[in-house]
Amino acid sequence: MDPTTLNGATLEKLISAAVAAPSFRGSRPWRYRLDPDTATFQVRAVPEPGVPESEAAARALHVSVGAAVFNLRVALAHFGWEPVVALLPVPADPDLLASVRPIGPRHVGNRPYRDLYDAIWRRHSSRATFFAHCPTGAVVLELIDAAHAEGASLTLPRTEEALRLLRLTAEAEQRDDAGTDRASGPGGRLHEGTRSGAAPPDEPERRPLVAALCTPHDSCADWLRAGQAMEHVVLLATAHTVQASLLHAAMQWPDLRAAMRTTDCGPGLLQMLIRFGSGAAADCAARTPVHEAVDRG
Repeated sequence: MDPTTLNGATLEKLISAAVAAPSFRGSRPWRYRLDPDTATFQVRAVPEPGVPESEAAARALHVSVGAAVFNLRVALAHFGWEPVVALLPVPADPDLLASVRPIGPRHVGNRPYRDLYDAIWRRHSSRATFFAHCPTGAVVLELIDAAHAEGASLTLPRTEEALRLLRLTAEAEQRDDAGTDRASGPGGRLHEGTRSGAAPPDEPERRPLVAALCTPHDSCADWLRAGQAMEHVVLLATAHTVQASLLHAAMQWPDLRAAMRTTDCGPGLLQMLIRFGSGAAADCAARTPVHEAVDRG
């Protein structure tokens, strides 16, 4: 891409789309830098101040950044470019989590990005109790394909197993509310609100669809892929007018994460639950101003 074609107005729209992604405790742990010579976006990690280094915090940070990278990809495609992504491109620079280089023109009909730009602005994480409003079978297959396209898997646990996983998530949120100490240091939920209403409704007909997002391994690259898969799935659900909620709290507690392991996910490692249904109407969370997310150094 000719760097001169990336004007200020388009650059602001691209970064605005990226920072509209959900993040760990609303921390927005990312900064963007544009290399003017190659027109490559660098996506850098900015750990949350006061949060000690821990596997749980690192996992949540990488998942958050992965979601932002996917939004940037969608926005670049919307403006006519094909995004080329490299995860962890410089081993000697661990804070550089991804680079995104626009090339063009985008191939018309490129499925991973279809019709998702508008969904970026309509997506929100509902904290209300969800009710049954399950996507159709055809939409579920699209959601599964979306996760697979990002190097992850999306599976539907059996009813009994889904209820067990929801109960563990609710326990994690109760611990968070009580301020219980974690062996691994502070963590949190991946969303813009406070509570997820994870406890399942008593009536079966009111239960939403619960899916497990898994990756083959548990490396930093897998966490970045999980974040991209999560955002791809959630934006696609939004495009189909299905609400999605991200249930990540149990991933922050070593004992609960171990208990969340399930054979219903196959050989993969569970990174989070995604709940599909309908909930009370909610406004989108406030987005980070573009100038606060751009590294001009």
